[in-house]
Amino acid sequence: MQITKQADYAVRAVMYLSAHGRRHRMATNKIAMDQKIPLSFLAKIISQLSIAGVVHTMRGAKGGVTLSRPASEISLLDVVEAIDGPITLNECVLDASVCPFGENCKVHEVWCEAHTDLMNKLGATDFQTLVSG
Repeated sequence: MQITKQADYAVRAVMYLSAHGRRHRMATNKIAMDQKIPLSFLAKIISQLSIAGVVHTMRGAKGGVTLSRPASEISLLDVVEAIDGPITLNECVLDASVCPFGENCKVHEVWCEAHTDLMNKLGATDFQTLVSG
C-alpha cells in the first residue's frame, strides 16, 4: 500500500497550516511555493480538504486558507482519507464474502489486524503532535 502523491501533498499542506496556527490565513500560492507543490495540484487538494471539513477557504484580498479546527483535532487519517478515500489493505477486510476461501482463508485475520493497526496509528496521530515534535 502506498498513499498517492496527492495525499502526500495534502499532508504537507496541513502540516504547513498547522505550524502557522488557525488565526493565520495562508495564500495557496505561498503554501505551494514553500512546500514545493504544483499550484494547480494544490488548488484541487485544498478544495477536497475543504469539502472534508479539514480546511476553510476565503476568497478575496484578505482571503486564504486556514485549518477548520485545531490541529490537535485533525489526524493523518482525516487528511489521507479526505484525498484517497477509505483505506483498505485488502477488499476482504471490509467484506469477507469477497474471498473465495471464505472462513478457511489463512490470511484474512492478518489483513484485518494490520488494517486495524494502521487505522489506529493514523487516527491517533494528530497534526499538533506532528508539528510540536
